[in-house]
This record gives sequence, C-alpha cells and structure tokens, in this order.
Amino acid sequence: MKKASLINYLEKGPSYDEFFSDSLKHRKHAQKVINFLESLSLDDLQDINSATVSAIQSMGVTFRVYQNESNTSDNRSWPLDFIPRLIKKDEWKLVEKGLIQRVKALNFFIEDCYNERKFLKEFDIGDNLVIETSAYKKYCQNIKLKEGVWSHICGSDLIKGEDGEFYVLEDNLRVPSGVSYMLENRMIMKRVLPELFRRYGVNPVDDYPSKLYETLASISFSKAKHPEIVLLTPGIYNSAYFEHAYLAQQMGIDLVEGSDLQIGKDGYVFKKTIEGLKKVDVIYRRIDDDFLDPDVGNPDSTLGVRGLIKSWAQKKVSIVNAPGCGIADDKAVYSYVPKMIKFYLKEKPILKNIKTYFMNDKKSRDKVRKDIKSMVIKPVSESGGYGIVIGKNLKNSKDVEATFRKIRNNPRNYVAQKFISLSTSPTFSEGKIEPRHLDLRPFILSGTKNYVTVGGLTRVALKKGTSIVNSSQGGGSKDTWIID
Repeated sequence: MKKASLINYLEKGPSYDEFFSDSLKHRKHAQKVINFLESLSLDDLQDINSATVSAIQSMGVTFRVYQNESNTSDNRSWPLDFIPRLIKKDEWKLVEKGLIQRVKALNFFIEDCYNERKFLKEFDIGDNLVIETSAYKKYCQNIKLKEGVWSHICGSDLIKGEDGEFYVLEDNLRVPSGVSYMLENRMIMKRVLPELFRRYGVNPVDDYPSKLYETLASISFSKAKHPEIVLLTPGIYNSAYFEHAYLAQQMGIDLVEGSDLQIGKDGYVFKKTIEGLKKVDVIYRRIDDDFLDPDVGNPDSTLGVRGLIKSWAQKKVSIVNAPGCGIADDKAVYSYVPKMIKFYLKEKPILKNIKTYFMNDKKSRDKVRKDIKSMVIKPVSESGGYGIVIGKNLKNSKDVEATFRKIRNNPRNYVAQKFISLSTSPTFSEGKIEPRHLDLRPFILSGTKNYVTVGGLTRVALKKGTSIVNSSQGGGSKDTWIID
C-alpha cells in the first residue's frame, strides 16, 4: 500500500509552514504527528477521514449557509480536518497575555466613547470615527457598566505571518460565534485519534462552558447567589443556532426566544414558565443590536423584547455582550488599538496589528491603488469573509477601476491592509495531504476575571490556493492542540 509520504509536501511560496521549515526539516514539536502520518497508507488516511465525517454526522454537528440569490438556506455537516493544528504552550502563554491586554483596552475605549471621549480628544481623531458607524448607539451615552466591561465575550482572529509570529487580523466584540465547534472538534478528535491525542498530552478546552457561566453570573446586578441566566436566540433558522442550543445545554440555562420574555411593570425582565413568570438577571444575547428592542432599533423586529434596552440602561438586567459595543470592532477603529493599549493601560502592545489604511483619506487611497497587488480591501460593515477584495486576484485595470469606484462612492465603508500570506499546515484534501492556509479564533471572557480559551477554533481554507477560511465560503476547521 502506498504510504502517505510528506517528502513532496511543501510548495514554493512566502507562507510559513507550521510543520516544516523551508528546508523541509521537521519542526520539533510536530515530529510525533509527522511520524504518525507517514506510518499510514493513503487508504488508512481515507478511513480516518471517513470516521471523522461519520462522527460529525452522528453527533449532529451542523451549520447553516444562506443563499442570497435564492433567499434560502440549508444545513450542512461541520467540516473538520483530522490533522490537528499544533501550538507550543510557551508560545500560547504570550498570545494569551496579549489577548487579555487587548480586550481590556478595547473595553476601556467603548466606555470612554460613550462618556468622556478622552482617547478621541487626546489624539485629535474626531468623534466621527465612532459616531458615523452603524454600531454607535445614542442610547448608550453616559452609561457605565459593571467592571467597565462591554464586550464580555470577544473572538479575536489571529494569523501567523511569514515570520512565524501571530498577528491580530480583527476583533469580534458583538456576537462572536464558533466556540461550540472548538469544543465539538475536540470531542471528535478524541474519538477518531485517541492514541495520538494521548501521546501528546494535549491541554484541555472543556472548561469553557463553566468559565462562560461564571463570567455571565459575575456581571449580574442581582444579589442572588445563583442569578437567573438565559440565552436569547433568533431561532432555529439562524446560522449559529446549533451553537446557541449547545451552549445553553452545556451551561444548564434556558434557551429562549424574544416571545418567551416580557418586561414587567417594574421594568424588570421576566421569562414565561409553566409555573408563571420568573425574573431574569442576565441575558446572553445572540441577536444583533438593531433587533433587540423594536422601541429603539428595527421597529419591525419580532426577535427581541420591547422595552429591553430601557431595562438594561436602568441596570435591571445585564445583557451580554452589551448593546453598542460594536463601535470597537469596526475595521476603521482596528488600527488605533496599539495606541489604546498605551493610553489606557500604559503598556506596550504584546500582539502586533497589520498595517491598515483608511479609504476615506485620499492619500491612503492613492497609496493603496499604487500598491494594489500587495493589498487586501475590506468593507468595514461586512463579516464572514464577504466583500473582501484581494488585490493580486484583480485581473486587469477594469477590475481595479470597478473596485475603486465602489470605494469612492462610500469611502468610510472601506479599509485596506497589507496582504500577509497566512501560515500553512498539513491538511487531508482530495485524497492526499497538502498545505492549506489557516487562521485562529480564540475566545476571551471578561467579567470579574479574565479567561482565554486554551487555543481556539482553527479555520482552514480547504480549497487549494485560497486564503478564505470561512465555513460559509467553503472553509473547514482543525482541532487546535496546545502542547507542552
């Protein structure tokens, strides 16, 4: 039987490979996995892949993809590559410190923007940086929250650059998703590759639900020993509904929809039960700001609860993440984070940013146009990888002109970043092992204490030659192993 040799694995290019050096020398921490893979035949690898797919299907791990053209959606099995992503523990400890530092500064920034705006004044930035974004909510003005935390759950996207160092690509501070898939990936890997898992002594991730519950309970305004916590979902047709149900079940809290809640005459929030109304202390919402309360957001929304924002502003209920926190994950704000860290924390940034250009500045537009082949253009209001233009993929001057026409029509909605070739890792694809690009989304919890997941959700571009890792666009995932 033909062995799964990795001799011809590497391709020429700028990417940093996490298993092999440029000279095809094995990276020491990856040696056990490499030896394991090379001991198998291609048929063995196919069997492991089939077992992985079967485990996913039997566990019902799915995600929903929307088709804008037909206005339909469908449920798909979660894509998991069985070759793990490896990160050394000492390297991860530094990343962990950098993420906590970063989220602390971002929370300071949010509260500052809704109050004194010291940072904007100090650097003569102008209020428009936050006021002009749709994430800014007037009703949050002059509000200060418990522990000064607005984004209690943050999912920051990291990439490894050509130098082998981690960079922050973006911060997701509103309704970050994906953590349930991190947990399910680990359960599947334990079933599919138990021997390899034991051989490495992989650091566990299964404490996340308990840490999340502790975080939610810690920001309750109630004096109750066990505050009443619910997870508010838009419903079964939401793309992340699997995660909503999973997390509620794991934490032992109720999964509710807007119709299950109501505001009492005293302004407190209650959930409907067969025993009658029961007061709610904390709402972990998985609904966007504009749909939380038809009184202050979308007037046609049936997903939220009328009067909810007033109840929250009066500190009669805690909402996680807080409404209005999205002002800090606007891609136009991203480049200021290193300054935020220095300003609020008096510290040097531990994690690096990627050079970013604002398209509402003509000099920046001219610079980006001149160097378009080395740039990535991103709309500040999109997520999921939608709307991204990779400069080197533009075929001719007509494509370039069409791109900049969109930018000129709404320059505030676009930023450009230097293209960084994402690191690669061995991935089983189309019956063989090949390098594929990947990123990483760790999750940071902020309450009375701070916590970072041990690793995170590694997303991988399953299509050869692409850097798009989003599952909605054909990407997959890997289990992330933090190893000693």
